[in-house]
Amino acid sequence: MPENHTADEKVTDTGLILLTGATGYVGGRLLLALEQHRAKLRCLARRPEILRPKVAASTEVVSGDVLDRASLGPVVEGVKVAYYLIHSMGAKGSFEEHDRLAARNFAEAAREAGVERIIYLGGLGNEDEELSAHLKSRQEVGQILGSTGVPVLEFRASIVIGSGSLSFEMIRSLVERLPIMITPKWVMRSAQPIAIEDLIGYLIAALDLVQLESRVFEIGGADQVSYAEIMRVYARCRGLRIRMIPVPVLTPYLSSLWLGLITPLYARIGRKLIESIVHSTVVRDARALKAFDIQPMGIEAAISRALANEDKAFAETRWSDALSSSGELPDRAGVRFGTRLVDSRTVKIDRPPAIAFQPIQRIGGDTGWYACNWLWHLRGALDLLVGGVGMRRGRAHAENLRVGDTVDFWRVEAYEPDHRLRLVAEMKLPGRAWLEFEVTGDEKSSTITQTAIYDPIGLFGRLYWYAVCPLHHFVFSGMLRNIAAAAQRTGVSATEENSVTP
Repeated sequence: MPENHTADEKVTDTGLILLTGATGYVGGRLLLALEQHRAKLRCLARRPEILRPKVAASTEVVSGDVLDRASLGPVVEGVKVAYYLIHSMGAKGSFEEHDRLAARNFAEAAREAGVERIIYLGGLGNEDEELSAHLKSRQEVGQILGSTGVPVLEFRASIVIGSGSLSFEMIRSLVERLPIMITPKWVMRSAQPIAIEDLIGYLIAALDLVQLESRVFEIGGADQVSYAEIMRVYARCRGLRIRMIPVPVLTPYLSSLWLGLITPLYARIGRKLIESIVHSTVVRDARALKAFDIQPMGIEAAISRALANEDKAFAETRWSDALSSSGELPDRAGVRFGTRLVDSRTVKIDRPPAIAFQPIQRIGGDTGWYACNWLWHLRGALDLLVGGVGMRRGRAHAENLRVGDTVDFWRVEAYEPDHRLRLVAEMKLPGRAWLEFEVTGDEKSSTITQTAIYDPIGLFGRLYWYAVCPLHHFVFSGMLRNIAAAAQRTGVSATEENSVTP
């Protein structure tokens, strides 16, 4: 794919660049590209502690929230170009109101700070048709961003194909798990998927475009295809066979529940995605091909590259690792939490900390939770039923962890190799919960401490804890026991194994 810049070449000196949405899928990929191009970069984050371990030393991370107008002054100060990659797709209730408020706050702050340009990624959709609430909101956000006079360069794209992207993971799950599938009408709708590499190419190239007024560019890959055709291409790339049986009765709501059972999407995200899918999302204005030196790849090349790049996904981004993948976190300002409840257990083993910690850093995902995995999956199923994320997100890498990564329905809050792992719960709970592992010791032995911490909200929160306490004895004690046993097996040398009496 032709690109405007090479990795060791600096982009046009546009001054300080602000990147919002850097913890998201596209934003995370753009962050890496901007750092490779040695741009002077600042990132906005609601939770800077999650983002800081993932950025280069030269990248500034500042705390702020687009829903809090007062927090944005220091964020946009001195900024020349700002990328706006924020949306509220995972929010409860009226995500449109969230999007409007966020865009209005950002546009006003950008104007007051003298920002020269906003680069915004929106969604394709024919404005002359009755669009879904999600697509309508994406286009409305572009208008609001430009309402204060700051020029906006808006890209409108269809679904994004790349390792770890939401659309790619949905297609993968359907094809890999259902050789025969009942398909609703929406799988025949046309789309123009764009490879993540091409999308990032456009976003980087936008820095060099001479712009005096707001402009909209529709961008997509080389092929206009239906979702059924995308699934067939994926199957062909993987050497699989699939058969589709069309039915007319699956509404977006029923389809979203179906996707929640089969794919990593949970129902609220799935429903908003499908409501957008039922509309054709193809490029009708090809000006982007003339304005930028980018020739987008076709769907087969995009899927092949996504499959080939999966081993690199840990170094890049997944949609499920985005903070928004858990949906809107509840606003608990002013909520009175109770006294924290703790379940702490320890075990000693004759292995050094580096060995003792290995099973801990592999926890979750395909490895599982070392005890009562069926109970963990039952808890995940119950979480899905009440609108949570369930166990579908897995983990980015089987061996490695970073702060901010998802591990099933947990997120890594703290990580010190060979010493400590703290996970914060993102399932639906009447309170806040953490699961922490700490390993201490010397070259000959280690102590593993496993601590479950729960901060209840009110009486119901406390009742929840005591209701599940009987399960803790089986789950947490079994988990610690099996972690210790796994560490002992990991540390057994050939000499020790040969000395064991049968």
